[in-house]
Amino acid sequence: MPEQSPSYQNFLTYCDQAVNFKASDLLLTAGLSPTIRVNGALSALPNIKPLGSQEIAETVKAVLPARLYQKFVENWELDFSFTHPKTRFRANAYFQQGKVALALRLIPKEIRSFQQLGLPPILERISLAKQGFVIVVGPTGHGKSTTLASMIDCINTNRKNHIITIEDPIEYEFEHKKSIISQREVGTDTKGFDQALRSCLREDPNVILVGEMRDVESFKSALTIAETGHLVLSTLHTNNAAQTIDRIIDIFPSGQQQQIKQQLSSVLLAVLSQRLIPRTSGQGMVAAMEIMIANPAIKNLIREGKIHQIDNVISTSVEEGMISLDKVLAELVSQGEITLDSALSWSLDPKNLKTMVY
Repeated sequence: MPEQSPSYQNFLTYCDQAVNFKASDLLLTAGLSPTIRVNGALSALPNIKPLGSQEIAETVKAVLPARLYQKFVENWELDFSFTHPKTRFRANAYFQQGKVALALRLIPKEIRSFQQLGLPPILERISLAKQGFVIVVGPTGHGKSTTLASMIDCINTNRKNHIITIEDPIEYEFEHKKSIISQREVGTDTKGFDQALRSCLREDPNVILVGEMRDVESFKSALTIAETGHLVLSTLHTNNAAQTIDRIIDIFPSGQQQQIKQQLSSVLLAVLSQRLIPRTSGQGMVAAMEIMIANPAIKNLIREGKIHQIDNVISTSVEEGMISLDKVLAELVSQGEITLDSALSWSLDPKNLKTMVY
């Protein structure tokens, strides 16, 4: 299908408008006008009629290379990424009620610094660690990939390292600075996360970024790689540090869990739990990040399985750079950055948050 087809040209227009409106996402669904998400809220692009199912199907076929389109036809859903003149997109094509639909996440070409993102300066210290396991957690769409990209760029700017990323699909594209960056996409450069993780130690890495931890084998490989003196960065869809550690331990069979507690306590460097919350002004989103540094007290609690006590250590270790999510939310409310209602909607302990604010 030629790229100058009406469906493809219309699609480029929707992408342009999504960029112009500073949207985070673009959704194409049959029977609805193209819809964007701005500051967390959905709205239809103005003056565009509802899309037909055939137009969306033609768009997907035009965007995808023949090999990937065939994979979509066979599997009925597909993750992929592509570059638009103004930005990059991470996309998922899927079927709903027998009709093709498309969900796109906008990935800025520019990789912003911690300061530009409003993230705590301690992230530089964490990023420049020589070895360990760092996990960025939080709900979908709350900036985990952006934070990881900023961490990789910090390493790239400051150190002569070999950085290997394993992603599905590749999101941010990096330029070589002081470091060499090898970006491997599942389905294009490697057949799977497991295979890529098993082989990466033979590729002379210093830093490995794993786009997402998905199964026992991924966790096992990541822990082993961190144990061998490498820095491993990854993400999880969990709410906070304690839940993250519980999730990692619980994914393993009960007979292996004590060994995993020992491994995790020895290699864990930090868990960063992130939310993006609309500003009171209506101008963009502000990041709220809980920070857990694996100090001796945290490591001991992991070994002993006393995960429920981790929140107490975070709350009492401000001098080490730790901060709880509720504490960050309370500070943002006090500064007038976000509303109390917004803070309460993302709080893990609303009653405790109210005592911090009042």
